[in-house]
Amino acid sequence: MAGAGEKVDYVFKVVLIGDSAVGKSQILARFARNEFSLDSKATIGVEFQTRTLVIDHRSVKAQIWDTAGQERYRAVTSAYYRGALGALLVYDITRRQSFDHIPRWLDELRAHADKNIVIMLVGNKSDLDEQRAVSTEDAKEFAEKENLFFLETSALQATNVESAFQTVLTEIFKIHSKKNMVSEPKSNGAAPAMPGKKVLVPGPAQEIPKSKCCSSM
Repeated sequence: MAGAGEKVDYVFKVVLIGDSAVGKSQILARFARNEFSLDSKATIGVEFQTRTLVIDHRSVKAQIWDTAGQERYRAVTSAYYRGALGALLVYDITRRQSFDHIPRWLDELRAHADKNIVIMLVGNKSDLDEQRAVSTEDAKEFAEKENLFFLETSALQATNVESAFQTVLTEIFKIHSKKNMVSEPKSNGAAPAMPGKKVLVPGPAQEIPKSKCCSSM
């Protein structure tokens, strides 16, 4: 675990949004703790976890906020968009309705978040390809139209979860490293930083072009 007094060069707030039961909490658990639970329960309100990475020789603390997808929490979660520099917009590839709701989530995100927010469209549960209700082509077309990054992931199999977060965090780093950001949480609207696991990333994370899809079957 990172020490409390460890120097952090950047603090980036990233939010996970999308309908309930698309796997947002499982994606977070896989990235933050490399865990997956088959007995996961719906998120109530908002939760967040941290992980510290090294990107281009700089220490980057990612604060990942898991926002509830249920309608009754929408007013609560909207406040947490403020200060977010990145977002994973998640749908379930086996539930067409969760994909059909993505434009609404995207509109809400853009209304509350930083204008330069980096957004990754994520089609989760790629391990259930035989139950697929959303084609990769449909998602890719939407991502291209809205200028989003796009990946299909499996939190269960740990497929592309790391790549999704690293792509978003690396893109945020590119945008904000020139602004001489300080590590004070108030500089980007995030909550106080908490210790996280330090993971050395061997060189810059591979960038996924917004016009390309990197799905897993």
